[in-house]
Amino acid sequence: MSSGNKNHYEKLALLASPSERAQNAATELKRSGDWVPVEEADAVVVLGGDGFMLHVLHKMLRENRVIPAYGLNLGTVGFLMNRYHSSRTPTQKIAKARSIAVSPLVMTAITQDGESHQYCAINEVSLLRETRQTAKIEVLVNGKPRIAELACDGILLATPAGSTAYNLSANGPILPLDSHMLALTPISPFRPRRWRGAILPDRSKVTFRIREPDKRPVAAVADQWEIRDIAEVHLEISQTQELTLLFDPGHSLDERIVTEQFIV
Repeated sequence: MSSGNKNHYEKLALLASPSERAQNAATELKRSGDWVPVEEADAVVVLGGDGFMLHVLHKMLRENRVIPAYGLNLGTVGFLMNRYHSSRTPTQKIAKARSIAVSPLVMTAITQDGESHQYCAINEVSLLRETRQTAKIEVLVNGKPRIAELACDGILLATPAGSTAYNLSANGPILPLDSHMLALTPISPFRPRRWRGAILPDRSKVTFRIREPDKRPVAAVADQWEIRDIAEVHLEISQTQELTLLFDPGHSLDERIVTEQFIV
């Protein structure tokens, strides 16, 4: 993680989700200053919700051009976003914003027919049963078997940035952004009954192997991408890619993570 109090971004791009609220806000903001295409920008202002922010971040990763992203919430939850105030221009706020570094998970999923697929996940990678049959999954950490057979609806591995998303709804732990940890969380586990998951160092390499895949097919989902009928999945934090999110002072993501743990 990195942080700073002064940012000097001379060229800003503006991206808005297709929603009516975001498009209306974009129309107003375009009148407040000069904007450049994303390809020429030093940073990007993102209007929308968490889903659109993830879309923008993934696009940066695919195109191998990553610049800082400052989100303004015009969606529903907006956990990755800042509060939107129509009276304040983003250029004034970005100068004082705090930067947070986020490293994505790299998923390599191998299907039952031997095909290999690789995607990045900023929030989490989840494995989910495809039919009414309970999934049976072997869990390995750094090549060592930890659970020979987990009978469940699924399992997920979440980053600190994603620990308050699907992971939290599955009763997984909330991870501070500077924890350098990953949350390994079962989804509706049946056996072993008492296992509620684990917190792992983010240098860990996690492997999931599917038991009885013909009878109990399982899909793997990396944020927005789904691969069906998998045989095994390999996960690790990227050592070469790093994203930067910008947050207003007092409204940074790590503060929201702390706050979330006291909501009852």
